[in-house]
Amino acid sequence: MRLLCSIALVLGVWANTGAAQSEAAEQARLAADALDEASQMLDRADGARNRVRALTETIQAFETGLGAMRAGLRQAAISEAQLTRSLQSREDEVADLLGVLQSMGGAPSPVMLLHPDGPLGTARGGMLLAELTPALNRRADALRGDLESVRMLRGLQADAAARLQDGLTEVQAARTALNQAMANRTDLPMRFTADPVRTGILIASTETLQGFASGLSEIITEEFAPAPTTLNGQIGALPLPAQGLILRRAGEADAAGVSRPGMILATRPGAIVTTPTAATIRYTGPLLDFGNVVILEPLASTLFVFAGLEVVYGEAGQVIAEGTPVGLMGGALPGTGTSDGALLSPLREGAGTERSETLYIEVRQDNTPQNPEIWFRTDEDG
Repeated sequence: MRLLCSIALVLGVWANTGAAQSEAAEQARLAADALDEASQMLDRADGARNRVRALTETIQAFETGLGAMRAGLRQAAISEAQLTRSLQSREDEVADLLGVLQSMGGAPSPVMLLHPDGPLGTARGGMLLAELTPALNRRADALRGDLESVRMLRGLQADAAARLQDGLTEVQAARTALNQAMANRTDLPMRFTADPVRTGILIASTETLQGFASGLSEIITEEFAPAPTTLNGQIGALPLPAQGLILRRAGEADAAGVSRPGMILATRPGAIVTTPTAATIRYTGPLLDFGNVVILEPLASTLFVFAGLEVVYGEAGQVIAEGTPVGLMGGALPGTGTSDGALLSPLREGAGTERSETLYIEVRQDNTPQNPEIWFRTDEDG
């Protein structure tokens, strides 16, 4: 009876771990396909007429694929660890199983069929043995399957880690190409020209983001066209400017007790930041303690503020289309596509620690802060 219960336990564990390792393998395969497609997109971007848009889509595809690959690697590592612990915890049961199988295989058939209670006991023992033998064989097969799965998962992790590193190198090449493409771009229309002297004075005399935003209207020297007047029902459905997870919502205090009217998005190193809709660039550059800041005007008297970028694109007065890159987050080492090795560890995925960069997002309408979650889709993980 004890042996039959042990068989049921082992088979139940194998069913669960088998499903987990199958899911991990499938995740890794899908992620590898996504990275292969991103690599092909990078090749196609070299000959694309609108190279900026092609490179932007390529980088976003790489970010999605790399995130999926990290998630697949993490699941594979968890499955392998669970399976290994399961096997280690059942060493005694394995020894019992081997002992039973060896005794069954080594004993002569007439001896096996004899029973001290006579013919009736022998008949009962034979019936029990007939039921037990297939279960023992299944248990042995399950153990062999467990060991094979451990070997498969370890191989999967090695292959996926290599593919992950290749993808990181390729996405950095795409970022470098995007930097060059943005520097060479001359086809963006201008809505107004800004006065750099007055902008500098405004920055020097401003102590808050609110004060700077209030003074933006004063630095236009010549306006060629009015600001757009509608988002055509897009409010509430705008995509977030970068792939990431909400770290802090509007009005939530941080560890120091400081709260801001905008939300903070945790992103991976080097993440691309794009405009959620067509807009006029009102400001790009360093500002106060926010790092590099991009301020966009999608509507008259409405501003989107993105702060904390490493690299910013464009200049004040330019009109940009939806999905146009406005900058990159920090954390990536130039030429490598990597930051600290620990940040790229797949085991950090899922805990939020791999998203080491923070993008501050604020929306202002008629110089009054708005809750960004009213404007952007925030129900999807990035």
